[in-house]
Amino acid sequence: MLEIFNKWYKRYLFEEESVLLLVLLAIALLLLMTVGDILAPVLAAMVLAFLVQGLAGQLQRHGLPHWFGVAVSFLVFMSAFFGFTLGLLPLVWRQMLSLAGEMPRMLEQAQQFLVVLPQRYPELFTESQISQVMAVAKKEMAGLGQVLVTRSLASIPGILTVLVYMVLIPLLVFFFLKDREQILAWVGGFLPAERPLLRRIWSEMNLQFANYARGKVLEMIIVGAVTYFAFAWMDLNYAALLGLAVGLSVIIPYIGAALVTVPVVVVGFFQWGFGSEFYYMVAVYLVIQVLDGNVLVPLLFSEAVNLHPVAIVLAVLFFGGIWGLWGVFFAIPLATLIKAIINAWPTSATPVVSTAERHNPN
Repeated sequence: MLEIFNKWYKRYLFEEESVLLLVLLAIALLLLMTVGDILAPVLAAMVLAFLVQGLAGQLQRHGLPHWFGVAVSFLVFMSAFFGFTLGLLPLVWRQMLSLAGEMPRMLEQAQQFLVVLPQRYPELFTESQISQVMAVAKKEMAGLGQVLVTRSLASIPGILTVLVYMVLIPLLVFFFLKDREQILAWVGGFLPAERPLLRRIWSEMNLQFANYARGKVLEMIIVGAVTYFAFAWMDLNYAALLGLAVGLSVIIPYIGAALVTVPVVVVGFFQWGFGSEFYYMVAVYLVIQVLDGNVLVPLLFSEAVNLHPVAIVLAVLFFGGIWGLWGVFFAIPLATLIKAIINAWPTSATPVVSTAERHNPN
């Protein structure tokens, strides 16, 4: 066993930088698991600054000064940030309250639909089964009202936290954009002067992670906006709520699309039944999903890392189990980052060639 470990150590940890990188990853994981909630606004600001940094970099590459690129990027960020928090979120919240008020009517309509099933399909459904289902549904609805009241009272501290985040996050994003080089130089001061492995890791991550993250944000905006306008044009109830759900569903490929289909179909059924409007709505929704998967994704992610579906599912389960909703949100970018580290990690048998070097061999 000792000989096996010694061979593994010589193969993967033969460089001092490899050991240093392993220690840094362990420290980062420990910090996220212990004080991740406290550092949440800082981490969110870092991710948001990383996303809009691409615009500042493009402007600077065209000869514009640094301050101008930072100002334009921050203005775009502020417009999107407050447009989302002050424009979209209140609309979605109102539609959620309206949907909660419509639940009793939907339950009654579902009961009328289920009652006729034993008569039409006696070999599949019995009256006792339908009665049990409706009893459970009524019990859950009664409990849901109590949960909503309790959560509403308990969410007052959470609202105050959100207000603090709305001040902190834009402020942090501004300084991360403005002083990016100084911050990176300060962090680099704690690292060895010669760090080729860490530079290769950074190059790999900057190419792959940036492409994925920025492409995914664009995909969310495009899919969510197209879905909202399509549903609003068809006069589907809760179009903003469903559009937001469909837009967020692209964060988790395969799983998200399957999950969000259920509320879309349910809302359409309770509004129109099995009428022509329902089938038109389903057809439009399927067209959006097909165009997203076959046109938009290849267009946006032509240079991004392709993850196997099994890797995606495992990443969602693992990071979601550790960090909950935030883990699910960042599961694919984190899996992409891990793959970039694996690709750049040196071994004693093969030299390391980064993605940037493969694209530019000279």
